[in-house]
Amino acid sequence: MKRLYSILMRWWTVFAFVISAAMLAAAHAFERFGGLDPCNLCLKQREVYWAALAVSGAATAWHLISRSRRGTPRLAAFVLALVFITGAITAGFHAGGEQGWWALPATCMAGNPADIDYGNLAGILNGTVEIDPIISCGDIAWSFMGLSMAAWNFIALVLLSVLSLLAAKRPKDARAPRN
Repeated sequence: MKRLYSILMRWWTVFAFVISAAMLAAAHAFERFGGLDPCNLCLKQREVYWAALAVSGAATAWHLISRSRRGTPRLAAFVLALVFITGAITAGFHAGGEQGWWALPATCMAGNPADIDYGNLAGILNGTVEIDPIISCGDIAWSFMGLSMAAWNFIALVLLSVLSLLAAKRPKDARAPRN
């Protein structure tokens, strides 16, 4: 177990890259195949994973180019922790708003009202064309074990933040010796 932990910490940016890509893939799968339109806060939470992909990808590329045997840079793990903490704050705000603990911004809705097809404007005004409802950030579209997607994302981002901080402060014996 200690060996597995050492590998995870030494190569954290690679793991963070894979996990961030998987989270983005899952979000897009829920959207495309599950029919769950994301709200504005959901899209903001995705931006965190895109930023994590950029940071972890750059750190891993730097490691490969420099041919370092010590693992990926610890500074990148610290930057990833900041990125994931930012995402956890956004996800926590979203989850709390869904639970009614505080008010969400009035502009927080899914879809874009500007996407209306103006060719059907007469039908919209006459009430003969059906318009898809705009989903508010406060609506829980999907939940598992009583927790919404935003709440699960909060839990995942807190875990990723903690792992990033541990990787940034990994002990010297977790680093491979330089030859």
